[in-house]
Amino acid sequence: MAAGHDDPARRSVTQPVPTGVWNSRRILVGVTGGIAAYKAAHLVSRLAQGGATVTVAMTPGATRFITPLTFQALSGRPVYTTPWEHIESNDPQHISLARALDAAVVAPCSMDALARLAQGRADDVVSLILSAVDRAKTPVLLAPAMNSVMYAQPATQRNIEQLRADGFDFVGPGTGWQACREVGPGRMSEPDEILASLAVLVARESPA
Repeated sequence: MAAGHDDPARRSVTQPVPTGVWNSRRILVGVTGGIAAYKAAHLVSRLAQGGATVTVAMTPGATRFITPLTFQALSGRPVYTTPWEHIESNDPQHISLARALDAAVVAPCSMDALARLAQGRADDVVSLILSAVDRAKTPVLLAPAMNSVMYAQPATQRNIEQLRADGFDFVGPGTGWQACREVGPGRMSEPDEILASLAVLVARESPA
């Protein structure tokens, strides 16, 4: 059953991540186009240092803000930038990768990425991999990041509500200084907050 806004597991959390929570976990970090993409480097580094096997997938827009080589160095693994790369197997739809995941996070999740996921599109490598994730078994956490006006658009709010109903989890966004020189809601949550929220979801799905 899709949880509503009052589900504690779907609230943003800031408590420290328990030691060892990432050991042997297989985590996908999807990075979409936005200036907040640089913060994803810290996220990937912390996961890798914690013992997770981290796979990074980037939209074409994301590669304009930060290089795939950065994430390859931090994760120690190849980085997906196109649906036509078959790194993990001969599976052109990346279904084997999606099935093997313990959790996925998209940070930053742009306005465009929210729309693509809400519409069920699979025309970039991030949305393609996520289209093969069974969210009844594997949590997918979205960390929206965009200008405050973009975040307030009715279409964005509709997409968020649809994605919540579809079983996606959210962290943020926060309110603060944005690259557009404005202050308001839409700022991506800080990496440590994203990690804490992801830890809650991973623990929720782990056997008792």
